[in-house]
Amino acid sequence: MTILLTGGTGTLGRLVLPLLRRTGAEVRVLTRNPRPSVEDGVTYVKGDLLTGEGVDAAVAGADLVLHLAGGAKGDDVATRNLTRAARAAGAGHIVFISVIGADRVPLGWFRNKLAAERAVIESGVPWTILRAAQFHDLALKVATAMAKMPVVPVPGGLRFQPVDARDVAERLVELVRAEPAGLVADLAGPSVYGIGDLVRGYLATAGKRRLMLPVRMPGKAGRAYRAGDNLTLTGGTTGRRTWEAFLGERA
Repeated sequence: MTILLTGGTGTLGRLVLPLLRRTGAEVRVLTRNPRPSVEDGVTYVKGDLLTGEGVDAAVAGADLVLHLAGGAKGDDVATRNLTRAARAAGAGHIVFISVIGADRVPLGWFRNKLAAERAVIESGVPWTILRAAQFHDLALKVATAMAKMPVVPVPGGLRFQPVDARDVAERLVELVRAEPAGLVADLAGPSVYGIGDLVRGYLATAGKRRLMLPVRMPGKAGRAYRAGDNLTLTGGTTGRRTWEAFLGERA
């Protein structure tokens, strides 16, 4: 199998890439920045998903497209360019990583993910979409930033179910090796935490103390988070690695 991988140099892509190689697949990594054309049995091809430059050539001959690339905005445009090229090239399967709550949380990033999902669904190429929770890496980044303040604001009802990126990588490789399955069960972490719990866990690991001030998160986004629209409490699957274990490794 020949796989085109987008986002291969990101947090998730760096974990997925060696797992794909272990399956015996030939992997091409689409990148905007020049790199050696072949490295450790992986071929790097230059292209830009937002402009579409180089994407047709990158997809040509690929049996499967694993789309992990994403950003703060433009995911819908990038995914349309990719799926158009995949259809023209006759790819047999697109696997896409999305986010839990893409169809429920009224924030721009979630809306972009939902629009990208639609581009995959409407592409005419058989597809699989996995919605995952926020990674432990992002939770740590948020907790670290909040802990820099002398008084940490804690929005009431703001909960997360962070998942380890390694668990997501392993699940994606399972989906790559399977038949197209449409929208599969969400993947979240084994526990739900309030934002205050995440910050306190980080502070304890880092040996720091901060005052914490409860605040209310207003608007539609606040209502969505208080309702748990970013969570999967039933019907999903959970990763094995906990937030506490992740913090211990990073410490």
